[in-house]
Amino acid sequence: MIRDQYKTLHQTTLEQCASYYQAELQPLRNVNLDSPALDVMTDLKRVQAVTIGPDAALTAVNQAMLRNTVRSLLVSDEKRCILGIITSTDTLGEKPMQIVRERGIRHEEVLVRDIMTPRDLLEVLYLDDVRAAEVGHVVATLKWTGRQHALVVEEDTSGRQMIRGIFSASQIVRQLGMAINATQIASTFAEIEAAIAH
Repeated sequence: MIRDQYKTLHQTTLEQCASYYQAELQPLRNVNLDSPALDVMTDLKRVQAVTIGPDAALTAVNQAMLRNTVRSLLVSDEKRCILGIITSTDTLGEKPMQIVRERGIRHEEVLVRDIMTPRDLLEVLYLDDVRAAEVGHVVATLKWTGRQHALVVEEDTSGRQMIRGIFSASQIVRQLGMAINATQIASTFAEIEAAIAH
C-alpha cells in the first residue's frame, strides 16, 4: 500500500538529442611478466560477458564482436549454459570455408555451432590458481596450449562451475606495452620467452 505522504516526482519530456551514459572502462594497466595475473584478466563480475547463441550466423558474430570490441564470444543457450566459445580466429580462418566445401552450403549458412570450440574441448583455469599466478604464468599457459584465450572458473555457492574471467592474448600483449596484431601473438610470446631466458 502506498502511503499518502508520498508525492509524485516531477516529470519532463526528454530533450532532443539527449544521450546516455556508458560504463567507463578502466584503462588497461601496464604490466610486466611478474605482475599479478589478475591484472590482465577480464573479470566477468565487473564487465558484462558477451554471448551468442549456437544458431547465430557468422555475420551476427562479427557484428557482436565489433560492437563490443572483443575478439571472442561465449556461446550459450537460453538457460545461460555455456556450449562453447567462438573467436575471431574461428570466423576469419579456414573453418568456415571448410564447412562450406564439406556441406556444399553458402558462407551465410555457416552457424556458430559449426565452427565454435565446443565446451567439452575447452580447458579452463581455476580462479584460486590464477590468484597466486603472475602474468608470465598465463603467457606460458597460452603459448603451451596454442590458444588466444583462456577461461577462468570458480564455483558459485551451490557448487556450480561459473566462468569468472577471460584471458586474451591480445590484451596481455597490449598491457605488456607491445603493439602487435593477433596473427603475431604466437611469435611475440616466443620473443617474450626468449627474453625471459636471457
